[in-house]
Amino acid sequence: MANKAQQPPHLHLAEVTASQFLDIWKHFDADGNGYIEGKELENFFRELEMARRGAGVDPSNPTFREKMKEFMQKFDKNKDGRIEMSELAQILPTEENFLLCFRQFVSSSAEFMAAWRRYDTDRSGYIEANELKGFLSDLLEKANRHYDDQKLQEYTQTILRMFDLNGDGKLGLSEMARLLPVQENFLLKFQGVKLTTEQFNAIFTYYDKDGNGYIDEQELDALLRDLYQTNKKEVDLKNLTGYKQSIMSLSDGGKLYRGELEIVLCREPIV
Repeated sequence: MANKAQQPPHLHLAEVTASQFLDIWKHFDADGNGYIEGKELENFFRELEMARRGAGVDPSNPTFREKMKEFMQKFDKNKDGRIEMSELAQILPTEENFLLCFRQFVSSSAEFMAAWRRYDTDRSGYIEANELKGFLSDLLEKANRHYDDQKLQEYTQTILRMFDLNGDGKLGLSEMARLLPVQENFLLKFQGVKLTTEQFNAIFTYYDKDGNGYIDEQELDALLRDLYQTNKKEVDLKNLTGYKQSIMSLSDGGKLYRGELEIVLCREPIV
């Protein structure tokens, strides 16, 4: 919990840099689960109000609760009652807002997946940390965004600090995808329907009728529909089309191989 001895970093600043943004995130996401929620959320909102208004804020005051409710209505885009990294980027005034910038030049999860595919050459679901700089550089150039090497280095190091938690020099697809807008991050939609290795192998084999090691877009459509029905999730045809396009961005000329689909649907990469 934040207190005078341990002031929350940087909330008073007119702008925060990419690395300062990460300091704020790590400070309030105390349990490291990728969300600011519960008591963390209350602490964050209280400290944000204090930093912006320069006065103490009492969480027991009904006005505080009402303001917090309005705050969440504005920024909690997917209405899950907690703040995600991409939602925090909307709240904080970030210098050359590096997260919002990222989302502007990767306007859809399909574009993100297509860019990822160029760097995840072995289809492992990871890119090596030394490839990350090139990955970000390509995305910035695509968006015609001016940057210098120093700024690119800062972005690269910030993302490494965000996601390479075990220091193995690898970054996971699902982790990097947290930088996408909530409504575009199709990987979040599959959090509740993740498959075990055994389940994944069984379902892939079922849809790979001819045993050639890949499925096509039509087969993927049927697979996703069945997956949704099995998990008692309502199928939204518009969203389903978007998810399908995003996943097919990982494919090789319309052929979606086992290892590529596994990245999306499996809890852990198959080794």
